[in-house]
Amino acid sequence: MDLETATALLVSAEEDRRALRGRDADAAHARVEGRYPDLRAAFELFLDRGRAEEACRLTIALVQFWMASKRMPEGDDWLRRATALPGASEATRAMAVFQHGYLLFWGGDYERSAELSNRAVNLGRAANAPTVVSLSLGVLARIALNTDVEEAKRLLREAIAVTEGTDDVQGRSSAMHVLGVAYQMSGEFEAARAVMSDRIALGRQTDNEYLVAIESANLGMVERQLGNLERAEELSLEALAIVDRLQDAIMIPWLVNGLAAVTAARGDLDRAAVLNGFAEAGIEAAGGKWPPDERQQYEGTLATLRAGMTMAAMDRARARGATMSTPEGLAFALQPTPPRGTPA
Repeated sequence: MDLETATALLVSAEEDRRALRGRDADAAHARVEGRYPDLRAAFELFLDRGRAEEACRLTIALVQFWMASKRMPEGDDWLRRATALPGASEATRAMAVFQHGYLLFWGGDYERSAELSNRAVNLGRAANAPTVVSLSLGVLARIALNTDVEEAKRLLREAIAVTEGTDDVQGRSSAMHVLGVAYQMSGEFEAARAVMSDRIALGRQTDNEYLVAIESANLGMVERQLGNLERAEELSLEALAIVDRLQDAIMIPWLVNGLAAVTAARGDLDRAAVLNGFAEAGIEAAGGKWPPDERQQYEGTLATLRAGMTMAAMDRARARGATMSTPEGLAFALQPTPPRGTPA
């Protein structure tokens, strides 16, 4: 491996990072997977040569891939080593530190995630990088949703304000996404619906299937709580079909979790229990933990199942889901279901 080859691999990884959230995500994922041993060699070369800028850029490019392919511990290690190396520009180091905190959040390590996100806020301000500051405040808000929704909203308003008068799109969009979740968790469903609907429209306009999937799932959660169960199921299935194409291991259980909730609300408890068991096994296999809104939804489904099924029947159905492979579970989740009667 020489520096020229390593640099070409870095550029290809950055190009594929953009593709991982669009219509060509499956091809991009396959390309990164196929090149991964060479990307690892390139990373080690950058470290050996003291090329901190390139090492940090490569880790930034691979975060989405690590999350999608159950490699979050490896990503944690690469990001730690890259950001410890002196010589990267302030803006690049700040973005890498943010990405490290973001990755750890989805792995459920909230303490380290908060520490890194606070550091990224300070680095972003020093580098005059409002996008990094806004994104990092968004991670801190996600963590705050576990205990203090109002504090999360305060952080998100700050994240949005940071981008005022700048050409930032990414930070503001991310903050609006988390604000929609905060509105949903505090029962402000109409406000949540407005934010999420706007972001779905943005995702369709920019051909960002990842954004469409995430916001469709979130809006499905809102519509379920408003009693619009058919619309909630439609949104959940659309999101899941997109993620099936994106091959994202950690997103699949999040979205099946939402489908399980609306299935339980519509009264099909056996099917909901299978989906619930599949989702729980999937989040564990991906190395993640439920974010606050998803945990709330997961526990609500369990409560509905316990109220309407015997413990033995629930356990059998959940165990069936837990033993399904990812393709089997997705096929089960996406298969047509018969019309249902009055919701339970």
